[in-house]
Amino acid sequence: MSGRAWGVLLVLCGAIFLEGIDVAMLNVALPSIREDLGLSTGMLQWVMSAYVLGYGGFMLLGGRAADLFGRRRMFVLWLVVFLLFSGLGGFATEGWMLIVARFVTGVAAAFMTPAGLSIITTGFEEGPRRNKALLFYSGTAAGGFSVGLVVGGLLAAVDWRWVFFAPVVLSLVILIAAVALIPRSPRPERTGQGVDVAGALSVTAAILLLVFGVERASHVSAAWTVGTIAASLALFLVFVAVERRSASPLVRLGIFRSGSLVRANLAGMFFAAGFFGFQFVAVLYLQELRGWSTLQTSFALIVIGVDAILSPTLTPRLVERFGNARVILGGLLLASLAYALFLPVGADWTYLAMFPTLLLLGLSFSLAYGPLTIVATEGIAEEEQGVAGGLLYTSFQFGAALGLSAVTAANIAATDPGSPTGLLDGYRAALVVPLVAALVAVAVSAFGLRGRRGGAPIASGTPDASVPARVR
Repeated sequence: MSGRAWGVLLVLCGAIFLEGIDVAMLNVALPSIREDLGLSTGMLQWVMSAYVLGYGGFMLLGGRAADLFGRRRMFVLWLVVFLLFSGLGGFATEGWMLIVARFVTGVAAAFMTPAGLSIITTGFEEGPRRNKALLFYSGTAAGGFSVGLVVGGLLAAVDWRWVFFAPVVLSLVILIAAVALIPRSPRPERTGQGVDVAGALSVTAAILLLVFGVERASHVSAAWTVGTIAASLALFLVFVAVERRSASPLVRLGIFRSGSLVRANLAGMFFAAGFFGFQFVAVLYLQELRGWSTLQTSFALIVIGVDAILSPTLTPRLVERFGNARVILGGLLLASLAYALFLPVGADWTYLAMFPTLLLLGLSFSLAYGPLTIVATEGIAEEEQGVAGGLLYTSFQFGAALGLSAVTAANIAATDPGSPTGLLDGYRAALVVPLVAALVAVAVSAFGLRGRRGGAPIASGTPDASVPARVR
């Protein structure tokens, strides 16, 4: 790999590290923000939900924009937007200002992230080199989240506004490096490929409503949730009808003929649901029941960040030997074991008792996340790499929203305020959700082995034989 290629990869890794650290720092700073701005629980929820809505709602559009208007152009433009609105969030004096800033920051990430991923998947030929680059990239993303937990705790102890100002400095460094290192590419040929406005509007509205409905499920009536999700499904049907008739669809429906892509997206969605749902419950358990400080909680969870070391070192060797499908399945099985070990959590558990779950979870993330990224973009034509990346990140984001909503609902339903063990009962009930999500992901990924003769792994970089040539 040339020095220039490494430079480009480091820039893109810096951007995904930025996205991870931004989310993690905000998570641990929420109590300080609530206290300073006097936000209600509902308003505080929106500080998080606004980013999820922007990120999850516009990801597909962002992926297609990268394919149509140029990956470098979209990456640099939306990195500037990310920089500006992250900084503006630090100046917020009212809750609504912070919510608007987080929404736009999420939209910027939705355009920036698939553009960055598609620069990698089109800049490195399919096979070992691309796999190595993607595993290094996924390890950096995980490292950003882990580092963000600790850095966010430190910054929030000084002033929560630094949680928003710090990413501005990092964004500026990445922006300068991106302009200097990412090569300009010829303007994409868009003859006969106009912007599918109807498709973009219908699918973006459908995803926004779906994420919104799931996010608010534990805070509103069941009828309201059902109505919102029904409206979302209706818009998805409109989107499918539009795409069937469009000469230049936002998402070519034939891309879903790739069994590996569909499996990767479904497994990724349920894996994210379990991962983020578990982390949410673990933070509540440590801070609400055990009385741990934000910084203590951050240091306790940092062991999950072992994936930042293992993803670029151990995982490539395992993929080369066993193939992506088996490595993914192994990671998901480890996640299931990790959640199962935490189910009998007690009110006085030592950190040593929690440690196996946290370590296994970090290992499972290193085994599953990178290979899922490889499989979701493998065998896809270059002009659709942005869409493939957008689909995967939409699945991850929706899975996170689904997991957070499900564990919240389970926690509320099982918590009896009048019982001395009420909080613990609620946490134990909520912890069943990540386990179920991980087991569903295991079932989905197992089909990737069943479809192969003798269960033999596919060699790194080899397209799934089940994908028709025209889809590849």
